[in-house]
Amino acid sequence: MKKNFLKLPLFLALGAMVTFGLSSCSDSDDNNGAETRLTANELAMGKATEQYVNNTVYTIYGKLAASTGTLFEDVQALRDKFVKDPSSVSQSDIDKVCEQFKDARKLYECSEAFLFGAATDFGIDPHIDTWPLDLDGLATALSNKSQLAKFSTDDDDANIAYAAGKMGQELLGFHGLEFVLFRNGANRTVESLKANESDEAFKNITVTGKEELYYAVAVAGDLRDRCWQMEVAWNDKAPQAHIDRVEELELSTVASNSSMSYGDNMLSATQLGSTYKTWQQTMVAICSAGCENIAKEVANTKIGNPYSGQDANYIESPYSQRSFIDFEDNLLSIQYSLYGGYELTAPHANSVMGYMQNHDAEQAAKLDNDLKAAIAAIKECQKLNGGFVNNISNPLVGTAQKAVQALDNDLVKAGEWFANQK
Repeated sequence: MKKNFLKLPLFLALGAMVTFGLSSCSDSDDNNGAETRLTANELAMGKATEQYVNNTVYTIYGKLAASTGTLFEDVQALRDKFVKDPSSVSQSDIDKVCEQFKDARKLYECSEAFLFGAATDFGIDPHIDTWPLDLDGLATALSNKSQLAKFSTDDDDANIAYAAGKMGQELLGFHGLEFVLFRNGANRTVESLKANESDEAFKNITVTGKEELYYAVAVAGDLRDRCWQMEVAWNDKAPQAHIDRVEELELSTVASNSSMSYGDNMLSATQLGSTYKTWQQTMVAICSAGCENIAKEVANTKIGNPYSGQDANYIESPYSQRSFIDFEDNLLSIQYSLYGGYELTAPHANSVMGYMQNHDAEQAAKLDNDLKAAIAAIKECQKLNGGFVNNISNPLVGTAQKAVQALDNDLVKAGEWFANQK
């Protein structure tokens, strides 16, 4: 299933309503028109935006890009060792790759409060993070020797290209890798990898560990490329090797309605060429298109679909049984966005939350308290044995859903509040 997201232009339109709240123009009318005199509040919102872009978005996407690069190399090394001599592969070799997967996965989930922009505009999020994994389709693909040969060559760039272009998004990304690396909430055993695939979907089909690892390398390479694409699309000062790879693949990095990177576009709000005409718009985007959107998805879709009985199979990360950890990281992505930095546990002075604390302490306190309560409720769910996949109707899940819904309501109000700032 594909996740659905509200597009940024909707929130830009909302932000446009506040354009007339500017203290208006001033003394000069040269070059590109009247110079805008910003209020003290608008200048403060500009500082909060700068803190957010530089210390939340750039930091997390930079770490994610580095982590997925390492993940690809680790999966590639495991494959090469296995192909050369399966008996030489130890459990520690698999465990190393699993730990690197967890690192990359955490960083991606911590980026979901800013899926607006490149991740949505270029279809990156559904390409690398669609679930449930199509196990029947994967069994067909891996048992089709002609298709398997397309991503089992000696040229990993060719293998990656085939997977990226020919395999559907239900067979790609984090959850394809998760299936190869984890089972029943534990790291895949070396014995299991050396044997033929035994999942029920592969009944009467012979697929070897070697074939699964070729698939895993192709998927890991594509995952790396798409995460590098997000990094480069936001930050034109990303590592040159990442820029070169994205350019080599001719992946889009600039939105059709802008000539700037996504980061520069946001940092250049109020200036000619930026799609953000006011600083209020950037704050609305952060709170509504970003934070509120992921809070709503966690509450009503990620938790809601299974818990309500609407779709018991709509379980994120079922093989590693890390769904509740994913949900916590999604809420932490909201925290880092509002607090103005990755891994911050208190708001930076120049942050979205810092601005709210200075201008509406009561609303800020409620938002902050509800954020902490939602995280705490998800942490309680992590104590359940068997993860979400085995506890979809547990009362703790219902409690967590209500806590995240309360946070979602707060974020709706925060977006509306910022739209009316002067």
